Amino acid sequence: MRLLRCIVVLLMLSCCVSTLLPAQGKAYNFKPLEAALRKAVSDSVFPGASVAVLYKGNVVFHKAFGRMTYNAGSTPVDTTTLYDLASLTKAISTTSIVMQLVERDSLSLQAPVATYLPDFGNNGKQKVTIEQLLRHTSGLRAHTLFSKSCSTSGEIFRAIASDTLLTAPGTTTLYSDLGFMLLGKIVETTTGKSVASNFAERFAKPLRMSSTLFTPPPSLQQRIAPVEKDTLWPLTTPRPLVHDKNAALLGGVAGHAGLYSTTGDLLRMTAMLMNGGTMEGRLYIKKTILKKFLSRGNSSRALGWDLRSLDGHSSSGDYFSSSSYGHLGYTGTSLWIDPERELAVILLSNRVYPTSENSKIRKFRPLFHNTVVQCLGFPIRQITPPSEQKRVELSPATPGEK
Repeated sequence: MRLLRCIVVLLMLSCCVSTLLPAQGKAYNFKPLEAALRKAVSDSVFPGASVAVLYKGNVVFHKAFGRMTYNAGSTPVDTTTLYDLASLTKAISTTSIVMQLVERDSLSLQAPVATYLPDFGNNGKQKVTIEQLLRHTSGLRAHTLFSKSCSTSGEIFRAIASDTLLTAPGTTTLYSDLGFMLLGKIVETTTGKSVASNFAERFAKPLRMSSTLFTPPPSLQQRIAPVEKDTLWPLTTPRPLVHDKNAALLGGVAGHAGLYSTTGDLLRMTAMLMNGGTMEGRLYIKKTILKKFLSRGNSSRALGWDLRSLDGHSSSGDYFSSSSYGHLGYTGTSLWIDPERELAVILLSNRVYPTSENSKIRKFRPLFHNTVVQCLGFPIRQITPPSEQKRVELSPATPGEK
């Protein structure tokens, strides 16, 4: 009887693990995608990049292109290269943790932020809610370079608490780093543990994402794609290894930035999300919570995630369905998931090396995602530039999507 139970468990695990196996029996022509990525490297869109495509439960593409830097003698990147995820941290780490806290009644989406951070509830911010932080409708300003006036995390959060809102809560969508810095602080206050510890215990360790972490140790230095150097670090203490200046002031661990990862690790996290919050027999997030967080509602954004724009223009290109959700990272990273097509595309790069003034990735991102869709063989009957797009037909089953 014990042997039978073991066999059943092994069969269940093999079914779940199959979500990360290379596709069998179906050949896709990814030569156009490889050509596009090689051209991006030669055009200095980024020194190197790691790309993964998950389609219908299978990894159909997983390759790396270019080098760590533009130097011809630089180390070639591979699919185990670690990249600074920048704002992908918001979706992958902070939002996932908040999902669990909401599911387990430790956090209420409708509760005022001041419930958890009392000092925040002044200067017109008393009614700002957790949900508004997640949807970027809090009214907080988008960004503040705190290194000009702060030298500790306490000073940063006191500065946010004393600030006023730009707009009334819930009335305007304005993407805000400050909102997710607050969410990271709320996670810490609610659980008594840092965002890094929460993510490691709740997701990274059980999902076996061994290369996904905050403040990577020196032993991983050779595997980390470099970013531009911060020449304005104001403190005498060593600067934490993270591109975002505010995350560095917070010790390299923050709700808005700081996470490092590889495409291989993110494939596991993505597969879990696409599998309804489960992986290898373990429940991470309930389907009802995923649905609540990924709904459009009356906002242009989901809770913690961006949504495919309904006006046609999107970094995900022209052919992802309107139910798609994703997120970008300033360093040159992105993850887009199309649940209707059972498709996920991960792009990790260090476009900010040697300088973040390089903005070529803005034009590359839509082209990149369009090429992925074309390589998968979707019958695209109409190609319309995003600026002119009204209707884009992808297949007979899903006409007229934007």
